[in-house]
Amino acid sequence: MRWIRRHPVLAAFAFGVLLTLGFVAGCAIVVWRSAHHDDASQIDRADAIVVLGAAQYDGEPSPVFAGRLDHAALLYEQGRAERVLVLGAGQPGDRFTEAEAGQTYLIDHGVPGDAIVPVPEGHTTFESLEAAAPVMRDAGMDSAFLVSDPWHNARVERMAGDLGIDGHASATWQSAATSQETRFEGYVRETFAYLYYRLFGG
Repeated sequence: MRWIRRHPVLAAFAFGVLLTLGFVAGCAIVVWRSAHHDDASQIDRADAIVVLGAAQYDGEPSPVFAGRLDHAALLYEQGRAERVLVLGAGQPGDRFTEAEAGQTYLIDHGVPGDAIVPVPEGHTTFESLEAAAPVMRDAGMDSAFLVSDPWHNARVERMAGDLGIDGHASATWQSAATSQETRFEGYVRETFAYLYYRLFGG
């Protein structure tokens, strides 16, 4: 206590640093725990399966995107939902959007075309979910399995909830980095992305 009275500025600074580190650590725990929990193991059905877009190359989904689409197709085959929404716009100069590439991929892998709803908007996760929310509402869909990479689970669930979607993360490790080093990088990157969203929103 005497040291605090003698150095109030340093004490306040130290307290601020500890508080910040505690908040970052808390976010890291949330991200890690969410990454290792699959809501589909506890929830049988939802109104839709929502696939977050990723890179595509002239209509061909990248390995990361293909992994997400394969997982969405599996959930559909299991009868978990009757609709699959594929999200994502394209980059300047692209002939196809992520949503279009994903739609074609799913049809080629046995998902009926009339079950797929492409939402070709959004260059960020939040923008894509923001575009999907009114599409779901207009179709009377309230709940969704959210398909992305595991370390995105906490952030996409929170974003979905903020947009009025009852979201349940069901990620796939097939599309995620497989080495310990790249997984660690993914957790670190997503911890700060989750922290940024908590502080500043979309």
